[in-house]
Amino acid sequence: MKNKNIRRVVAIWYLTAFYRAQMLLIPSKKLEKRWGKRGEESPADDTSWNYKYAYDVSTDVNRIAGKTPWKSKCLVRALTVRYFLRRKGITSTMYLGVGKDENGKMIAHSWLRCGKLYATGGNGDGYGIVAKFCL
Repeated sequence: MKNKNIRRVVAIWYLTAFYRAQMLLIPSKKLEKRWGKRGEESPADDTSWNYKYAYDVSTDVNRIAGKTPWKSKCLVRALTVRYFLRRKGITSTMYLGVGKDENGKMIAHSWLRCGKLYATGGNGDGYGIVAKFCL
């Protein structure tokens, strides 16, 4: 069990760097093609095992992503959790949204949902959905 956790930590570290580099080097239109079926959503419910796995992975990703020397914000976190879910055959929906900060400045945000569980980025309150991707 301990080796499994170490492997996950290393994988999260690598994946956050990989997804951050992709965002810096590849135009977003090309990246979107890899994010799943645009405009579709995953089922609204899932199994208890899938919820537990998604929760465990999201907890690890959020803990580790907060300590990377590169920016591992909402989109990097959503893509990283999604990678682990996909490997287990668990469907999810990644949402991209926009909102306004306290100064009225427009800000972008992304979050990931697996069934009823919002695995990363909260539940999207305060953001208008501009795209969603089911994988």
